[in-house]
Amino acid sequence: MEKERLARQKRLRPDIISTTTCNEDDDDDDEEDEELREPPVKRQQIFCSYGVRPANVSTINPLFWNGELRQTATQHGEPRKDGKKTFRLTEILGNKSELALAIISSYSLDLPWIYEFFDSSVPVIVVAQPDPSGETSLKYVFPNWIRTTPFLRGGRGCMHMKFMLLFYKTGRLRVVVSTANLIAYDYRDIENVVHIFLDFCRAELNSQQTIWLQDIPQRNEPLQNDSKALQDFPTVLQGVLHSLHVQPALRTMTKDNVSLLSHLKLGMRWDWSKVKVYLVPSISGKHEGWPAVVKTGHPRLMQAVRKMGLRTGKGRSSKDIALECQGSSIGVYTTQWFNEFHWSARGESAEDWLDEPRRRREKLPYPPISIIYPTKTTVQKTTLGEQGGGTLFCRRRQWAATKFPRDHFHDSRSKGGPVLMHSKVSKLQALKGQKTPDSDTEDDSDVEVIEPAVGWAYVGSHNFTSSAWGTLSGSGFNPVLNISNYELGIVFPLNSLEHADSVACFQRPVTKYTAGDVPWIQEESIYHRNE
Repeated sequence: MEKERLARQKRLRPDIISTTTCNEDDDDDDEEDEELREPPVKRQQIFCSYGVRPANVSTINPLFWNGELRQTATQHGEPRKDGKKTFRLTEILGNKSELALAIISSYSLDLPWIYEFFDSSVPVIVVAQPDPSGETSLKYVFPNWIRTTPFLRGGRGCMHMKFMLLFYKTGRLRVVVSTANLIAYDYRDIENVVHIFLDFCRAELNSQQTIWLQDIPQRNEPLQNDSKALQDFPTVLQGVLHSLHVQPALRTMTKDNVSLLSHLKLGMRWDWSKVKVYLVPSISGKHEGWPAVVKTGHPRLMQAVRKMGLRTGKGRSSKDIALECQGSSIGVYTTQWFNEFHWSARGESAEDWLDEPRRRREKLPYPPISIIYPTKTTVQKTTLGEQGGGTLFCRRRQWAATKFPRDHFHDSRSKGGPVLMHSKVSKLQALKGQKTPDSDTEDDSDVEVIEPAVGWAYVGSHNFTSSAWGTLSGSGFNPVLNISNYELGIVFPLNSLEHADSVACFQRPVTKYTAGDVPWIQEESIYHRNE
């Protein structure tokens, strides 16, 4: 399928410079009962410039000191049907003459296009997908622009993070976590979520993207190595930058320019006290031992859920929640991985999960998780129809597999209008009031409960797959977490049912597939076949 898509795109877009495939949803599991391998559903592309161009931006731009979550403006969904505000790329970047440094990350890249949005004198570091060897690399792609790539074991997996760190001459830092790639059609035709300062949802061609961002003020005086004053968010973010091979890029670019290297001292130089979300990264690789395991993938989600005071408890209490997971790629699912993720989503210890006998884990029924993915009919009814479904992935052999959880699928319809969503949003909601259980294994002194919450929401680059969130093995004493991809997102509490509905970029309540409904399978469309 991937080769066919690339061939088709080269036919339609001869200006593509190069392409590199990425097995974004290939599992590393060696379970004996696994019948299928997840398809290589992602493509990494480097495009020539076309389409959307930078516009003149007013010197007066709004600042978001408390964070902001929005969808991107799209050609076929503006104004939005729900009346909500959107982000344009020029609004996210602000006045380009005020930028001092930018660190940007994207899976697919149109370098000539994104270059036009920056002043040529501004140093820019671009984190991108490595070549098939999976080795780290550094390369000047334009004057003042360095492209850096992180390590991928055996060239397997994806550098799937989409974020920006925008350092301004005034000292302000803007953190952007987005589902949108740095290519024109992600900011034109698909709905993405932009949360200035964190990543929410993502989409493509005729799809919407989600962006979360937040402006961070510079401290009057830098902290002097006082770890107690450092908050969780900058510490995790700094670890992400280290994993992505950003520091060597800064060293190469600055040539011992201390002023640029100091930008990596995030917790000491900027005041993060108004940040109320938790950063959830997935770092590609094999992670062993609890100190490493809880920093990444779904165990990191578990840790964030506990810090929000939203642990649901064990046993019957797990039935009193509703978990909805929206994505653009469907994985190869097993009851074991569903339950493993569900365990972490409830804030329950992965140690307890691993202490369960493996055979018992393998035989558990599917937990109550709703998978949000559009039906073929829904895709056909959007403005661009089947032609706009080129970034949503599900295979017929997946859907037809004997033990595939077809009864967990629900239709995905944008609240913004007749467009598709490449968004990745997960939401857990308690169905009735529950007390947070006392922990018998961990110190909960770092739990911060500001006000009663009904659940939590995640927004970011993670699809609902084991390649994105990781797979646990080993024992409760010595756990092992294998992750294929680099992913990034945020988690925050939902304070009311209205808040939960507002955050969702899809129509709620979600509609379960009925008899005759089938998921969108692009390989069966005449518009996505290799002619």
